Amino acid sequence: MSLEPRTKRRTFDEPFKRDAVALALTGDKPQEQLAKELGICAKSLRDWTKLYGPPLPSHSAAVLEVELRTLRRENEHLRAQRDILKKRWASLSNPRRTLRPHENPC
Repeated sequence: MSLEPRTKRRTFDEPFKRDAVALALTGDKPQEQLAKELGICAKSLRDWTKLYGPPLPSHSAAVLEVELRTLRRENEHLRAQRDILKKRWASLSNPRRTLRPHENPC
């Protein structure tokens, strides 16, 4: 049983990380391909993007309230449409014209 020496863990300085993130955000290459070209792991590039990339937009309570109100109104409208279609479908089917499996149409 031979013990191989461990490879030394590579470390990257902050400017390199920021440059890699800038390339990932502005470039037209997929992150996996860019990471391979830079000689880093794709997961590292994703982590650096979260760390050094633009901040995610934060939604205030007022914006969320407006969105919730809009979605509830749309949901109510869609339910009303569904109910109208259900009634229409029920009125289109004629119970006297339906045949039971054992009946002959002639």
